Amino acid sequence: MKAVTWRAFGPAQDVLRVETLETPTPAAGEVLVRVAFSGANPSDVKARGGARPGVTKPPFEVIVPHSDGAGVIEAVGAGVDAARVGERVWLWNGQWQRAFGTCAEYIAVPEAQAVTLPDSASLEDGAVLGIPGLTAAQTVFGGGDVSGQTILVAGGGGAVGYLAVQLAVWGGAQVIATCGARDEDRVKAVGAEVVLRYDSPTLAADILAATGGAGVDRAVEVELGSNLALLCEVMKPLGTIAAYGSAKDMAPAMPFGPMLFKALKLDITLIYILPLAERLAAIAKLHDALLAGALRFEPANVFEIEAAAEAHEMVEAGGRTGAVLVKL
Repeated sequence: MKAVTWRAFGPAQDVLRVETLETPTPAAGEVLVRVAFSGANPSDVKARGGARPGVTKPPFEVIVPHSDGAGVIEAVGAGVDAARVGERVWLWNGQWQRAFGTCAEYIAVPEAQAVTLPDSASLEDGAVLGIPGLTAAQTVFGGGDVSGQTILVAGGGGAVGYLAVQLAVWGGAQVIATCGARDEDRVKAVGAEVVLRYDSPTLAADILAATGGAGVDRAVEVELGSNLALLCEVMKPLGTIAAYGSAKDMAPAMPFGPMLFKALKLDITLIYILPLAERLAAIAKLHDALLAGALRFEPANVFEIEAAAEAHEMVEAGGRTGAVLVKL
């Protein structure tokens, strides 16, 4: 099979290669998926670039990148229902603590990691449901029903934020989103009731005004360190900050006093280690939203396998709309 590989940390053009590897055989409890699209995410490019704190060498001799993807089950291992052959599926944790991820023509994974893709979703859309989709679902619904709540989504134009806005609207919440000027119309179009510039000097006052002074029940936060002080101003007492990123400040100072006197809860999501029960609940929310026609996916940026390095460079550059996929 053809596969994208890397063996050393470094720039994408220097270390990513297309190689011929042996097609895997599904072990007991596994399925073999012929991959149609492999999703590239920031975590993939950081791992390849050697940007993880404390990691000084690759964890495996040869690595096939990417955790997200979608395709069709071609074979099953012992103990797996043969009726699954031919099933369209989307994949999660394809390369989490494993050498071989989804950026190859085939991948063998435990059958639970190959989730039946609803008929209404394309394979391209399926390749977005892993990291972005599950993160959005967990940060929005991880505390339960959001109907009637006010939810603040930071970075509503980003991959996770864009889906989080839609899921929160579908869940019956009033949604306030922040984003850059370019994304205002996009984010409004998917249901955010109020859209504000993330760099506005009056952002806290504007958020509070949008809630009639009551504040926010739940915040879906992409940059915790940069926004923690603002969140202390705009959250309701007993509110929850559901954070999934803090790239600009990975060691933020915690304003414990303001957090204490509002009894704010900090709920950090790392989707790779989400317990199975919570993962299944997030998957159910995604599928229900898909079946309800409540999720809109923007056209993906699709690269042929030979251009996988360019896909990684697009992810690193940021500022894009639509997923970055490698077509297998």
